[in-house]
Amino acid sequence: MNSELPAGWTIERMRALSGDLSAVLLSVDRLVVLEAVGQGDYEPLRPDVILGFHDLCLARDDGEWFMGQLDDDGSVICWASYGSDLAEAIRGL
Repeated sequence: MNSELPAGWTIERMRALSGDLSAVLLSVDRLVVLEAVGQGDYEPLRPDVILGFHDLCLARDDGEWFMGQLDDDGSVICWASYGSDLAEAIRGL
């Protein structure tokens, strides 16, 4: 896992688009799960990139961006896919 921004992206571009000047690239060495709606269960994700925006995150798994929340223990609980376009996913924050 490379934990790098996607091609054509810089931290400055990510911050400008999100309006979050403290947005960061997070380590992928953490538990990341997708909440199964209505089931109270979780599906593990294996992201190659995680972007942090205050307490929200975007985690890319198999080319798809998942929106989630950074937990106190550093894990990420995602609740929805925001598609494969990073700009669109950031706009959905």
